Amino acid sequence: MSFVSVNIEPATDSPVKLTRRALAKQRTRERVLAAARRLFSERGYEGATIRDIAQAAGMSTGAVFASFADKSELFEEILTADYEVIYAQMTQASRTAKTIDEALLGLFGIAYGFHVEQLPLLRASIAVSWTRSEAAERRARTDLKHIFRLIADALQRGVEEGQLTKDIDAKLLAEITWDVYVANYRRAVYDGWSVEALLARLSEQLKVIFAGARA
Repeated sequence: MSFVSVNIEPATDSPVKLTRRALAKQRTRERVLAAARRLFSERGYEGATIRDIAQAAGMSTGAVFASFADKSELFEEILTADYEVIYAQMTQASRTAKTIDEALLGLFGIAYGFHVEQLPLLRASIAVSWTRSEAAERRARTDLKHIFRLIADALQRGVEEGQLTKDIDAKLLAEITWDVYVANYRRAVYDGWSVEALLARLSEQLKVIFAGARA
């Protein structure tokens, strides 16, 4: 199952080799991203400056700007990389589940586990979400559509397997489930809840959300 259109190029006889210049640029970019992730996690978005990131990466601010237009682009790059990792794991968890509850708890459990390990970065991403550019917001919403599709697919399987009634409002149920999942992060951020506690709470919430939709 794929939600991204990919242009397939003809196979070549040998892999493309990066030039020394391109390889150096790639390594610089990776160093900047690693330093930025660490500082964003420690200080939040506002507290980590480009100067600080450059210093942590052992390079000049000019070198950072050679790879990224500004701090917001750098931060978005980190979030995008995280999303790709999480989404791949969520997809697998959803596919291997036997029930609608297993599917939803499995895919959201992946996300909880990932974010609870780095809550400061999560808090920074939530704060930035209120002030990011329209282009960044559109990209974020595109990513969310992919996750909503996972939820919708799980609901559809639930209908086909007789776990849910055929007249459910799949879109509304997916949105409610997502909103509840996100709201639970406050428990992790402010009350120190573990992944297990978050999933236990979500499990009880899903029972209420789907009470009228069970077959």
